[in-house]
Amino acid sequence: MSRIGKAPIPLPAGVTVEIGDHQVTVKGPRGELSRQLPGAIEVALEDDTIVLRRPSDIREHRSLHGLTRSLVANMVTGVTEGYLRVLELYGVGFRIQHQGQRLSMQLGFSHPVIFDLPEGISAQVETFVPTGDNNYLSCRLALSGIDKELLGQTAASIRASKKPEPYKGKGFRYQGEHIRRKAGKAAQALA
Repeated sequence: MSRIGKAPIPLPAGVTVEIGDHQVTVKGPRGELSRQLPGAIEVALEDDTIVLRRPSDIREHRSLHGLTRSLVANMVTGVTEGYLRVLELYGVGFRIQHQGQRLSMQLGFSHPVIFDLPEGISAQVETFVPTGDNNYLSCRLALSGIDKELLGQTAASIRASKKPEPYKGKGFRYQGEHIRRKAGKAAQALA
């Protein structure tokens, strides 16, 4: 039995679940999410918990069991608490301007990079003023939403517009991400 798949998902107060033909819809205080689930996995509502069962122990059913349970649990967490993903932008002169559902980013190119946020994702930009002992942190971008998959894909797409480079570390990185740095030509010549 899958350790993840056999764990029941408790439903917090204020969350309702509708289970249809291989479709699960979760409504909560932050919004509503719906997802089509694999046909092999059975989803049932028992005593304010969601229980998932698989028909057999073949490899495909075992792998789908844990995956489906994680997807439904993420939906329940999303409509109750929501998700947050923070990106940090390092680089002198790099900046982000937030205009409605559109981000305009100055990333050292000859043109601004425009990124349209998908429906359901909101952004908040915090700009830093350079100081004498600056480590080149210029902006922090906080993305929030109820759909974990959409939020992660949006953050990855923004990060791909200017990945951190290994010499000075300029570019987007996730909060807490460590970038392995390389020695430049000057440091190699001294050795």
